[in-house]
Amino acid sequence: MDERKPWEQAAAVLPGPLREGLRALGADRLEGLEELRLRRGFPMTALFGTGEVDTDTPPVGEDDLRQAVENATQSSAHTALDKARRGFATLRGGHRMGMCGTVVNREGRAAALRELSSLSIRVARPVVGLAGPLLRPLTEEGRFLSTLILAPPGAGKTTLLRDLVRALSDGEAGEPLRVSVADERGEVAALWRGEPQLYVGRHTDVLDGCSKAEGLSILIRGMNPQVAAVDELGGPEDIQAAAEAAGCGVALIATAHGAGLDGLRRRPVFRELLALGVFRRAVVLERRGGARTARVEGLS
Repeated sequence: MDERKPWEQAAAVLPGPLREGLRALGADRLEGLEELRLRRGFPMTALFGTGEVDTDTPPVGEDDLRQAVENATQSSAHTALDKARRGFATLRGGHRMGMCGTVVNREGRAAALRELSSLSIRVARPVVGLAGPLLRPLTEEGRFLSTLILAPPGAGKTTLLRDLVRALSDGEAGEPLRVSVADERGEVAALWRGEPQLYVGRHTDVLDGCSKAEGLSILIRGMNPQVAAVDELGGPEDIQAAAEAAGCGVALIATAHGAGLDGLRRRPVFRELLALGVFRRAVVLERRGGARTARVEGLS
């Protein structure tokens, strides 16, 4: 087991001078590190709950970006970028590297990246117990109610989704439930060579590498879940898959971008989903400064 702190695991992919410049911020401060930003031609920055700060490092160069990608993927940058159609890679420990640069298109679709311009390294930091206070209002007569988690970017919806999956799977709301996760982008469980890097419970099955809609369909057909979870519903195909899952008697946990239910109802695809009664509860997350709040609202 890797006993390094989350920020140390994430920073391990950095070239030496950048890693040392980060350490100069101090271990206590780095406990709250959320992201690292490497932008070509500028010093590396560190993102905390209170904002983004410069580090005392030389301007990031092309070699720094390529070295970080090689360290993260354990392969040459050329090989890694050929596989980076989705623009990110999951790192050991569950951390995530986003990549920007020149997109290579094949047959009208993004096929690879070239000439890296910037990287974002997001520090994965599970918060065990976060879902605890929400379990009672999300349960009725011993049954977990399908729940939609709403929040703007950076407010912690994926973190809450992960801990809710863990809590249901480990039986914190009653009997342990079979939970299946359609983890399209690898942010919920962060599979690394088949093993979740982020704990999601003893009775949880994870499928990644395919679309959310396809993943939900595969999991419901093949894994017989009692609860299915998916991060960031968006397009019409996601909404249809969620509705079909609910029609099979499976409880759902999903997240969506949004500042509240009023805004969500103004978006046609979600208005349809809410009208169908797929979700019974909404958890609305807000973030002000470094503090996060959560409130539960009924949907039927």
